[in-house]
Amino acid sequence: MCAEQITISPIDGSVYVRRSYADKATIDTTLDRARAARKQWKKLPLADRKALCSTAVDAFVAKKNNIAEEISWQMGRPIRAAAGEVNGVEERARTMIELADEGLATITLPEKPGFERWIQREPLGVVFVIAPWNYPYLTAINAVMPAILAGNTVILKHSAQTPLCSERFAEAFQAAGLPDGVFQYLHLSHEDTEAIIKDERIDYVAFTGSVSAGSMVEKAAAGRFIGVGLELGGKDPAYIRADADIPHAVDVTMDGAFFNSGQSCCGIERIYVHESVYDKYLQQAIAWVKNLKLGRSDEQDTTLGPVVRTSAADFVRKQTSD
Repeated sequence: MCAEQITISPIDGSVYVRRSYADKATIDTTLDRARAARKQWKKLPLADRKALCSTAVDAFVAKKNNIAEEISWQMGRPIRAAAGEVNGVEERARTMIELADEGLATITLPEKPGFERWIQREPLGVVFVIAPWNYPYLTAINAVMPAILAGNTVILKHSAQTPLCSERFAEAFQAAGLPDGVFQYLHLSHEDTEAIIKDERIDYVAFTGSVSAGSMVEKAAAGRFIGVGLELGGKDPAYIRADADIPHAVDVTMDGAFFNSGQSCCGIERIYVHESVYDKYLQQAIAWVKNLKLGRSDEQDTTLGPVVRTSAADFVRKQTSD
């Protein structure tokens, strides 16, 4: 019997999703199917790949309200803001589709006597995408859509906190008529995730997440000589100059610090303020924060939802204490 991953909702601490981890046979079948599908998929004209992807975006957006509610319950984003991620996915995906012809076009190089020279873009093969929970759809679409448009096949492993996201992508691609094996997902343990990175059937790894997990990905791929894309968490400062428009500065920096309950890889974590405007900035920043409405993320008037799990709340409490 396979081990189970459990998603605890930050809204009320209830079990929101249960999924079994993929067993070895399922993992092997998924990798083989992706490997086989890549041959025909890369031969499909780009115009056809674009059309299928566009239809998939339509199918995804059609479920906006349901997807927004699931985001709220899985990771705690206020429901009033959750649909914005679906809008963001649509905007990014359609932009990628629009730019695909130019981005994948063959590049002709300057003439050289006796030579014809060009750079031709070829798909890598099977792309393994590992996505995080904090922006579960936006971070995934950044890798999934360009990989598929370029003629690769994709296997998506999503965070155990947001497992439904990979399933919703799969439903959208299936509704669009994407060929079998071009897009697949797996619910995986950390150990199996590492093993897949090491597997010779994987040609590229796109990872978004923590620095520590990124280190694991890098080590697992070492010696395979494949591409590895790592988008990791940062420590991001803001500086308020003496000539700043203070109301505007307060609005954008406080939003940068508090949106998504601060759970953003590019979230503002510290602010330096010129001494001449420090008191004015601080006063307005405090007022801005006091206007936030802390509450359950499934309630429409909530503007600041819970952090994703109890351990995260304890971490914030320790920072405040320090």
